[in-house]
Amino acid sequence: MYRNKLTRRFLALSAALSLALCQSAFAGETVELNLDDAMQRAFQTNPTVSIAQYELDSARASYNAARQSRGVSISASHTTQRGGYDDNVIKKTNAAGAWTGEYWKNIGNKHSNSLTASLPIFTGGKLSGTIKQAKANYQYNEVGVQRTYNEMRSTVTNGYFNMLQADNMQKLSAESVTRLEDHLKNVQAQYDVGVVAKVDVLRSQVELANAKQTLIQAENSYQVAEANMNKIVGLPMDTDLKLDNLLVYNAYDKNMDECLAYAAEHRPELMQAKYGVDAAKGALMVARSGHMPQVAASASQAWSDTNWPGDENGNWGVGVNVTLNVFDTGVTLSKIHGAEADLKKAQETYRDTVDSVNLDVRSNYLGLREAEKRISTTKLAVEQADEDYRIAQLRYMSGVGTNTDVLDAQVALTQAKTNYTQALYDYNTSRTALETSIGVPMTNPVQVKVTKAEKKAAKTEAKAEKAAAKTEEAK
Repeated sequence: MYRNKLTRRFLALSAALSLALCQSAFAGETVELNLDDAMQRAFQTNPTVSIAQYELDSARASYNAARQSRGVSISASHTTQRGGYDDNVIKKTNAAGAWTGEYWKNIGNKHSNSLTASLPIFTGGKLSGTIKQAKANYQYNEVGVQRTYNEMRSTVTNGYFNMLQADNMQKLSAESVTRLEDHLKNVQAQYDVGVVAKVDVLRSQVELANAKQTLIQAENSYQVAEANMNKIVGLPMDTDLKLDNLLVYNAYDKNMDECLAYAAEHRPELMQAKYGVDAAKGALMVARSGHMPQVAASASQAWSDTNWPGDENGNWGVGVNVTLNVFDTGVTLSKIHGAEADLKKAQETYRDTVDSVNLDVRSNYLGLREAEKRISTTKLAVEQADEDYRIAQLRYMSGVGTNTDVLDAQVALTQAKTNYTQALYDYNTSRTALETSIGVPMTNPVQVKVTKAEKKAAKTEAKAEKAAAKTEEAK
C-alpha cells in the first residue's frame, strides 16, 4: 500500500514536471483541449491541490504522533564530567573517618549513563483529548483535499464554459455582421437603380458599423477567456486553444429534496464544520485535564564510574509518578473557559454552515431550473425570429416591407440566438455550481489513470460496505 502510494505520487510529480518543462513548446501553438484534459492539467499544475495534500500529510503525522504517545517512551543519556572543589578541603583517608590533616581539591572525572522508560497510566483526559483533537484535524484536512478537488473542478468547468460562451458570442456577432453586409449589398443595389431612398443605405451602414463594434468586443472577450483558461490549466498565455466540447442541454433528474439530502451527507464544508466541533471538544478535554492528576509508571537503570564509559556501579528503580496541579492562580480555569467558548463557537459555525449550504443548494437548483425553462422558450424564439427575418427580407425585396423591418428582424434574430446560448451557458454553469454545492465528489483523473488497481479495490470495498449496511438495516 505504501509503495503504491509512493508510486502514485512519483508518477503525478513526473507528469507535472514534464508539463512544466514542455510549456514553452505550447507557446503560440494550437492545443486541442476537452474538459477532462483541462481538469487533468489543472490538477497537475495548480499549487492549490499540492498545498491541500501537504496539509493533509502534516495533519496525518500529528495524528500518528498523538496516538503513539500512549505507548512506552524510552530515553537514554550519557554524561561525562570533570570537576572538583574550588578550594582545598580536608581529606578523610582512614576507615574511621578521622582527619589526616591532608588537603585536596578532589579533581577527577565522572561518567554516568542512564536508561529511563515511562508509560502514561492516567492523564485525566489530556491524552485522549489530544488524540481526539489531532484526529479531527486530520479528518478536516482529509475532507479539505476533496473540497479542493471539487472547487478546482468548478473553476476549470466555469473557465471552460466561459470560453465556449465567448466563442459562441463571437460567432453570433460574426453572423450578424455577415447578414448586415449581405443586406447592405441588396440595399445598395436597389438604391443604385432608384428603388429605395438614400436613408435606407445610411441606416444599413450604421447598423453594420454597430455590429462590427459588437464583434470587436466579442473577439476581445474570447481572447480574455482563452488567456484565463490557459492560466487555469498551466499553459502559456498565448497558446491557442481548440475546445472539443459544446454547450449542450443534458437533463438533470434530481429534485430539490434529493439535492438537499445529498448535500447533508457529502458537502465537504459540512463535514469540516463537524470535525471542527470534534476538535473543539478534544481541546476542552485537554483543558479540563489540568485539574486532574497525572499518573505515569517509570523504570530506570543507571551506571556511573570515574573511568569512561561509566558502566560500573549500576543501580535501578521502578515506580509510579503522580502529579497534581494544586493551585495556579486560575490559569487552568481560564483555559477551560476559553475552550468552552471555542466549542460553542464551533457549534454555531456548524449551524451557520448548515444554513449556508441549504441556501447555496436552493439558489443553484432554482437557477438551474430557471435556465432550463429559458432553453426551451429561447429555442422556439430562435426559430420564430429566423422565419421573421426571412419574411422581412422577402417583403423588402418585393417592395412591400421597409428597411426598418429588416433591421429590426435582424436585431431580434441576433438577440434570440444570444438568449438561447446564454440560457445554455447559464444551465451548464448552474449545474456545475449545483453539483459543487451538494458535494459531488471529484477524483483526480491523474490518480485514476495511474492506480487502476486501487480504483478496483475501492469499488470492491464500497460494495462490501453497502452489503454490510443492508445487513445492519435488516437487523
